[in-house]
Amino acid sequence: MHPVLKPDDAIDVMALRCILVIKLRHHGDVLLSGPVLSALKAAAPHTEIDALVYKDTRDMIELHPAMSQLHLIDRQWKKLGPVGQLRAEWQLIRTLKSRQYDLVVHLTEHNRGAWLIRLLKPRWSVGMEGDFGRFFAKTFTHRYPVIAGNRRHTVEIHLDALRRLGIQPDPRTRLTMMPGAPAEQHVAELLATHGVQAGRYIVVHPGSRWLFKCWPVEQTVAVCRQLQADGHTLVLTGAPDPAEAGMVNAVIAGLSQPVVNLQGQLTLKQLGAVIASARMLFGVDSAPMHMAAALGTPVVALFGPSGEIEWAPWQVKHRIITSDHPCRPCGRDGCGGGKVSDCLVQIGSQRVYAAIQDLLAECA
Repeated sequence: MHPVLKPDDAIDVMALRCILVIKLRHHGDVLLSGPVLSALKAAAPHTEIDALVYKDTRDMIELHPAMSQLHLIDRQWKKLGPVGQLRAEWQLIRTLKSRQYDLVVHLTEHNRGAWLIRLLKPRWSVGMEGDFGRFFAKTFTHRYPVIAGNRRHTVEIHLDALRRLGIQPDPRTRLTMMPGAPAEQHVAELLATHGVQAGRYIVVHPGSRWLFKCWPVEQTVAVCRQLQADGHTLVLTGAPDPAEAGMVNAVIAGLSQPVVNLQGQLTLKQLGAVIASARMLFGVDSAPMHMAAALGTPVVALFGPSGEIEWAPWQVKHRIITSDHPCRPCGRDGCGGGKVSDCLVQIGSQRVYAAIQDLLAECA
């Protein structure tokens, strides 16, 4: 076991051969960890860089050009029973140990990552600062600070892990998402069946897995009506979830002109291909908003309880619309826990439409 380094010791990037980046969170969080892979490859191009994520988030980082291997934890392993789950976990550990990592970058407070570092015994490891228990605190050779309170973007906080190691990443490092040729071909054929040309439509993604982030349907309808009156083709998307299906159907019911409804019909990679070919994405703070940023598609996004400094579209042309409520961003599950956020409800449709027009003019 290598000795713990002094807090101010920078690592020798030339001594790196194989690196593991761990991000065990939701889809958007995984996508926002991609710049860490890109920055590591730029600093140490001779290395192999692997990632470990949950299986259901793999599409957010699969095919990343800086990544050598992608390792997965399936949240469904628990359904295999104690023996089956132990067998799956052990196979993962054996695979990871065979890679003989020199460095592990752990980008959450998850103790599973800390356990893996104890088992893998890399020469260097870096994890978040914070009161996550003595086991977590004593696991890493380095710990990086996390500036909370919606004061820095999540990508910057991720890159702080590398700065703590003495690696200075380019702050302009972009997000990356690769839909892949099969998804791109499928989407091209799908759009053709609807008579829609690439680059000639706006994606409207009104939903979020978190209902308290959603804008009221009637306001979305009002904006869509104005866009259709201007001659824009609208493609509506949403997750295969009853709540999002209801939201999309309600928007469609409020419109007198037809739209292309792809809600529930796309994989994540196919959704990425749809967004990549769009003029713009209009929606709320959500994973598709980050996908648009990764694909270079301009974004108009509404932010309510979540913080735009921490979660804004990264390195892409965008407009962010918020209210002036002094209590936001609170991060709460709606006002009073009621799943409805006043700071979103009170954003007028005319403000949103004007922001879309402004961004379309800038990108023309």
